[in-house]
Amino acid sequence: MARAIERIEGDITAIKQAIRAIATELHSNYVNYLTILGEALQKQLILAVYHVCTQGYPDKFLKLSLNQRQQLQQGIRKLGQKGAQQLLVYLQGGDTEEAEETEEFEETEETEETEETEETEDSKNDPQSKIEKQKYLDPSNPIEVAQWHQDLEEGIQNTLIKVSQDANSLIQKVGILPKKLPEPILAAAAAAVSEASGEVIPGPPNLLNLVIEISSDDESEDSSLTQLITLNLRLGDIEFADNTLLSARKQIRNILLQLNKLGKEYQKKHRELKIAEAEAAWRASWFED
Repeated sequence: MARAIERIEGDITAIKQAIRAIATELHSNYVNYLTILGEALQKQLILAVYHVCTQGYPDKFLKLSLNQRQQLQQGIRKLGQKGAQQLLVYLQGGDTEEAEETEEFEETEETEETEETEETEDSKNDPQSKIEKQKYLDPSNPIEVAQWHQDLEEGIQNTLIKVSQDANSLIQKVGILPKKLPEPILAAAAAAVSEASGEVIPGPPNLLNLVIEISSDDESEDSSLTQLITLNLRLGDIEFADNTLLSARKQIRNILLQLNKLGKEYQKKHRELKIAEAEAAWRASWFED
């Protein structure tokens, strides 16, 4: 039985080494993907705003002074650059090159679990505390690697929403979008989740065509239907317009398939180990009357 346990433990060690290699490959591919995505985001943002100004609201854009147009264009470029930088920031929490630190983590895992139970509720909810815990990502644990991937994808979506929302606000401030348009509608349009938006009309990539009802300024119940074109950066639209980005996404998907396969094997071996240990414990404590 001891040999069986040693064999299973050896299998788990080999699987963990393979998962660690995949985690490193996944991180490297995300560096490449997010770099390309950042460049594509900037281009697609400018194209989308160009469409809003020249196709959606040409009359209002022509009313702007040269200085106002240049300030708008400069502001949009800065938003794109900021979004591209933010995408790479998400990678900092899961750098798989910290191999030595993670090995140290594995040795002291039980001690840290004990310390975690002694934490106060405040420290658990502290954002800084959560950031610190990210440093202890174990790249040989498929569950942690999968969670890191999920958090990263959520971060990408949040960045696209934030850039879209900021761009909509900037366009509104210069007078291209209606001034009396409520901020919640702009925010919802950026996230493409708007209960008050009304009917959604198909349109160009990374834009959202809406028909909304805007109440008049006075206290009467009069209102008018207004067609609204807003920024709504979508990952699918951005990837579709860039073959290099599509190829990078495909490589990530292939790596995730490998991770999923090893993750299932990892869980299977851990269950085998627990069963073998339980059987050994039963035999060790059993005695005849």
